[in-house]
Amino acid sequence: MRIFNYKFFYLILFAVIISSCKKDFLATYSTTAVPAIDALATTSNAWAALNGIHRIMYTQYDQQGEAGEGSNNIFRDLMGEDIVYPLANGSTGLIGWMQWINHRNVNATDLRYVYRFYYRLISNANVLINGINQASGPDADKRYIRGEALAYRGWAHFQLVQLWGKRYDATAKPNSQLGVPLLLTNNLNGQPRVSVEEIYAQINKDLDTAVVLLNGYARSGSAAKSNFDVNVVKAIKARVALAQQDWETAAVNAIAARSGYPLMTNAEYLSGFNNITNQEWIWGTRQIDDHNTFFYSYFAYISSNFNSTVIRTQPRAINATLWEQIPATDIRKQMWDKTGATVVIPPGGSRSAYQNKKFLAKSDALSTGDVPYVRSGEMYLIEAEARAMQGQAAAAQDALFTLVKNRNPSATKSTSTGQALLNEIYFNRRIELWGEGFRFTDLKRLNLPMSRAGIPNHLQALIQIVTVPAGDKLWEWLFPQDELNANAAVQQNPL
Repeated sequence: MRIFNYKFFYLILFAVIISSCKKDFLATYSTTAVPAIDALATTSNAWAALNGIHRIMYTQYDQQGEAGEGSNNIFRDLMGEDIVYPLANGSTGLIGWMQWINHRNVNATDLRYVYRFYYRLISNANVLINGINQASGPDADKRYIRGEALAYRGWAHFQLVQLWGKRYDATAKPNSQLGVPLLLTNNLNGQPRVSVEEIYAQINKDLDTAVVLLNGYARSGSAAKSNFDVNVVKAIKARVALAQQDWETAAVNAIAARSGYPLMTNAEYLSGFNNITNQEWIWGTRQIDDHNTFFYSYFAYISSNFNSTVIRTQPRAINATLWEQIPATDIRKQMWDKTGATVVIPPGGSRSAYQNKKFLAKSDALSTGDVPYVRSGEMYLIEAEARAMQGQAAAAQDALFTLVKNRNPSATKSTSTGQALLNEIYFNRRIELWGEGFRFTDLKRLNLPMSRAGIPNHLQALIQIVTVPAGDKLWEWLFPQDELNANAAVQQNPL
C-alpha cells in the first residue's frame, strides 16, 4: 500500500530515531540507524533491525501524547466510559478521543499517527519476513527473526482492522465488509482495502507460522519481554480468536500463553504497573532512562505522579459507579482512591474523587516506565469468557475464580451461569485492564453500546458525547486525509 509518502518510509527503514544508549544495552537495543540494504546482510544486522522495530513501540512521534502503543492504549480507553476527567478547569489534553472526535476527523494529527504507527511496524516487518533467508548467519536465527517479524505483522494488522473495519461476526461468514489494506510486500502502489475475512485469515496465518518458527526460542536480556516468543504469539492468537467468536481457539491459546507466568502478588499489584520483570507480564516494552520520551510518554498521560500539566491539573479517575461495585477486600479497589488523599501526586498536583494510583512513572521528573501489553491475568479472563460462551459454566467459573481469588482473598467462586456469568467476567475485565487499552475494542467486538449515562463523576460539558449505539458508524475510524491523498485505491468509511 502507499501510506502518505510511502517511499520515504521505505528508504529510511529501520532508521527509527534511536537515541544513544549505555554500552551495556548494546546487546538488546540498536544504538544507530540500520539502513534497509544492510539489515539483511547478516543475522546480526537483522537482530539489530528487529530491535529497531521494538523501539518503534515506544518512541516519540509528531506531538505530545504520541509515544507508541502505550499512547494508543490510552486513546482507545478514553473512548470508553471507565476513564474520567474529573475536574472542570483541568487540562483537556487528548479530550478529542473522549469526545469521539479525533477518530472521525480526517485531518487529526493523532489519527494520522495511529494509522502510520501500525503500518510503519508492518512495512519494517515485511523487510525481514521477505528477505531474512538471504542473510548470512545461523538458520536458527533466521527462523526466530522471521517468526518475530510475522508476529508483528499479524498483530499490527489485527490492531488496524479492529479500528478501521466493522466488527467480525462469526454468524455472517464470510465477513465481506471492508477492512484495511493488507500489506504483505512493500511497494509504491496504493493498495485497496480487503475484506475483514481476508484480513483475519492472514492474521491467523502469520501468527500460526510465527508459533512454528519461534519453537525453541528463549528470550534473554534485560529487554527480553519486548520480544515475541511462543507465549506472546499464542496470547495474541487468543485475542484474535475472541474477536472472531472462535471460543475454543481462544480458550486453548489463552491457557497455553500464560504457562510459566503466574499471577502477581497483591504487593506487586500495588507497585505501579511499570516494571517488565513482574512475573505476570508476558509481553511489554522495557524502557530505560536514556530512552525517556518526556511529555510524550504513556506515563505522562496515565500515571498519578509525573509532573506534566495533564497529570497535575487533570488527574485520571475511574468511573465512580464501577469503583463502588468493587468489593472492599479486592486489592484492585486500591488502584483508585475515593478521596484522592493517598495518591502520590506531582508537586502542585490536584486531588480528586476516585483518583487513579494504578500507574506510577519513575518519578515526578522522569516519565519513564515499562508498558504492559499482555498479562496472564487477561488470559484467565479470555479463557473464562470463551468457556462461558460455549456454555461450559464450570470451566468458566474456575478460570474466573483463579484470577479473582488472587486479587481478593475473601472471594468465593461464582455460581452464576449464562449472561449473569458473562457480566461478572466483563466486570472483571473492566477493573483488571483499566488503562491498558481494551475498553473500546471490547465494546465493539461484543456489539455493545458505549454509555456514560448516570455516571456521576463524568462532566458532560467535557465529555460531550454520552452514548453511542451499538453498530453506529462512529465505531469505524476514518482514514486520514493524507492516506486518501496518497492512495486513491482506499475507500473511506461512511462519514
